[in-house]
Amino acid sequence: MGFAKITRDITERRESNRLLEEARTVLVQSQKMEAIGKLTGGVAHDFNNLLQVLRGNLELLENRHSGDVWTRERLGRAMDALERGAKLAAQLLAFGRRQPLRPVVIDLVPAIAGMEDILRRALGETVEIQTVVVEKLWSTCVDVDQFANVVLNPAINARDAMPFGGRLTLELANTVLDDRHVTGMPDVPAGQYVMLAVTDTGTGMPPEVAERVFEPFFTTKPEGAGTGLGLSMAYGFVKQSGGHIRVSSEPGDGTTVRIYLPRSTEPVVAMPPDAVEASVRSLGGTETVLVVEDDLKVQSTVVDTLSSLGYKVLKADSAAQALELVRSGIHVDLLLTDVVMPGPLRSPDTVAQSVTILPRLKVLFTSGYTRDVIAHGGRLDPGVELLSKPYSREQLADKIRQMLRSADAENVNRVLGYDK
Repeated sequence: MGFAKITRDITERRESNRLLEEARTVLVQSQKMEAIGKLTGGVAHDFNNLLQVLRGNLELLENRHSGDVWTRERLGRAMDALERGAKLAAQLLAFGRRQPLRPVVIDLVPAIAGMEDILRRALGETVEIQTVVVEKLWSTCVDVDQFANVVLNPAINARDAMPFGGRLTLELANTVLDDRHVTGMPDVPAGQYVMLAVTDTGTGMPPEVAERVFEPFFTTKPEGAGTGLGLSMAYGFVKQSGGHIRVSSEPGDGTTVRIYLPRSTEPVVAMPPDAVEASVRSLGGTETVLVVEDDLKVQSTVVDTLSSLGYKVLKADSAAQALELVRSGIHVDLLLTDVVMPGPLRSPDTVAQSVTILPRLKVLFTSGYTRDVIAHGGRLDPGVELLSKPYSREQLADKIRQMLRSADAENVNRVLGYDK
């Protein structure tokens, strides 16, 4: 009697099958997020136009009836609701990877250090904050303001997961994602990344919850305690920045959110001071502004707002009509145009031809959703000035004044011969 025996080690095959299953799950999740993102981007665009009409008219009413206490109180309530709507629209654009970004090359160590006061106020005294930083951390290219929001969102979630206190650890490190790590993730190239890990000692999450944390409006918090858009916004921002984000959690064992941002070898940019100098803030002027807006309700509101600030205002319903006005020889100091206009002539083409006719013309784009007209790869094109809807009367006035002041400086330099 005898027998034949064949022994085969299937450890590698089992590991390969496990990785393929994980990759399949990630791919399905990514495709679902992409579809939802496209939908939310379009919704946010129309929503922002509606909010712009509301905001502009509320501010015009406030300017005329601010002396009446009863009216002022109700206008204040309406403005508070509008601010919440604007924040919601901004979060939807962030999730949909449709927000315009101004990335700069920075060192994340001072960026995180500068958030310490904000984090302590948000987390309270019962949460200990610990920072761990590797030596010689690489630089990355990121929009500083949006990055701060991305750090704050998982930190607030961590606070809610530690109702009796705990520890929040912010870890910065250099890491390399090789081909094995990015298998099944077509939007995550292999390469060098700067990693930020936000870890808490809270209650953790079961697998069925952890796999849904990036879905918009999904939340386990009580009604009214959150929109469920915090991590969704973080997901969209990181993806738009060319990075990767993942969550690992176990019930009773805390949660870790890891954010991977691509390494940059370009020189680090010195960050400007946060405070805006008082001399820059100045409402109103007497220059001529051409408003190009196809939504007539938005157009009317903006025209009335600029007129109340003292500006001479011209208006056009299309890019072609705006170009006709410029070609007519009429003087225009600043062109305020919506990014996406109907008709065969695009806004950027109108701007290019208008600047050729009026070399000193200043151009300010405005939009609730930029698409890919003046932003490519999620980044605003060089030299583009954008005011996102819904903007306030003060934001509009400050931005225009700032741009026209720079024009005044250019004119002075030209007269004195300093620009030769």
